[in-house]
Amino acid sequence: MSSDQRVFNFLKERIGLDVASVGEAIIERAVRQRSQAVQAQTADDYWQHLQCSHDEQQALIEAVIVPETWFFRYPESFATLARLAKARLAEIKQMRALRILSLPCSTGEEPYSIAMALLDAGLAPHQFKVLGLDVSPLSVERARRGVYGKNSFRGADIGFRDRHFNESADGFHIRERVREQVRLQVGNLLDPTLLANEASYDFVFCRNLLIYFDQPTQKQVFDVLKELTHVDGVLFIGPAEGSLLGRHGMKSIGVPQSFAFSRHAEPLKPEPVFAPIPAPPPLRTAASQPVKPRPFSTVSAQVVPIKTSPSDAGDLLSQIATLANEGKSAEARAACERYLSNHPPAAQVFYWLGLLSDVAGSALQAQGFYRKALYLEPQHPQALMHLAALLESQGDSAGARRLQARAARSERAESESKR
Repeated sequence: MSSDQRVFNFLKERIGLDVASVGEAIIERAVRQRSQAVQAQTADDYWQHLQCSHDEQQALIEAVIVPETWFFRYPESFATLARLAKARLAEIKQMRALRILSLPCSTGEEPYSIAMALLDAGLAPHQFKVLGLDVSPLSVERARRGVYGKNSFRGADIGFRDRHFNESADGFHIRERVREQVRLQVGNLLDPTLLANEASYDFVFCRNLLIYFDQPTQKQVFDVLKELTHVDGVLFIGPAEGSLLGRHGMKSIGVPQSFAFSRHAEPLKPEPVFAPIPAPPPLRTAASQPVKPRPFSTVSAQVVPIKTSPSDAGDLLSQIATLANEGKSAEARAACERYLSNHPPAAQVFYWLGLLSDVAGSALQAQGFYRKALYLEPQHPQALMHLAALLESQGDSAGARRLQARAARSERAESESKR
């Protein structure tokens, strides 16, 4: 067994990470960084140190997990939560506080966003409590500090910052009124004793986590999430994970862009909070047409190069596009790995890896890369359409329609922005 495989297995066992979901290059880069930090001379030296040091095990996990989050990411989810929370309080006749779970909570932006959204919606502090869990002690500690830089505030509407933060020389400090609503602790979703003796939660946020797991681990995690979510509760997920929940019997509550699922079709009967979106052209079902070959079974797909400013990263992205368009799959894949070894993860690179895997006939691997691209850029149009085609070829017409609808909305938004 190679040293790399030993590390891959360690990460799979400890945090459920499927190496294919992020690419070997990212993990190898983390191992190189940690090897230099502990002055390990060989791969075996580092492996032995890793085996003997709990601190180093956690340091490696921290190096692999790069938090990428900000306040009110996917804002429609928080607007929907506010409506559902009011309905849920009425349903339980306000006999207890709402229980809300955020995991992984990363550096705190999501659980604090939940608290701010409910306070802004008029809920009193005694009416809800939020628990944030994360496998990373470093991230949890940063969340407890509650101090954030400008990168945590994105989008056009950041008026909440004036309402809920105090600015100082070292950043924006979240106010005590919000902090008091949130409890933060370290926890691993793969731990069978996690929250074992606690009551279920009315709302659970678990976003962009399932895409990092292989199918058996996804099933294991889903079973835990289902146990944690109240039978009448709602589970909020990432934009690329809807089809995964659909396979396990969860249903969308029908509010566009909320990424909210329940065991019931209409758990709390929310009213739509956005204008209706025209339906995409209907797909023909498998019953009405012969089974067609999987998409991109030959090297014929054209990759649209991403526009970048002149730089080493931009040159490499252009090289990847050229190689892929010329049908040089092995060279294009190697260029993608070089990019991920030397630059931060990019949605376009994972899209190309997905397309190259699609071309090679590796459907499961292609899905993983497309979903990773959508994690980094939820409205990436090519990833949406190619994943939709892949799902349709596998008989998941409902999942394909959802992705096609998102792609259509993305294209309309881009078209309107250019007017």
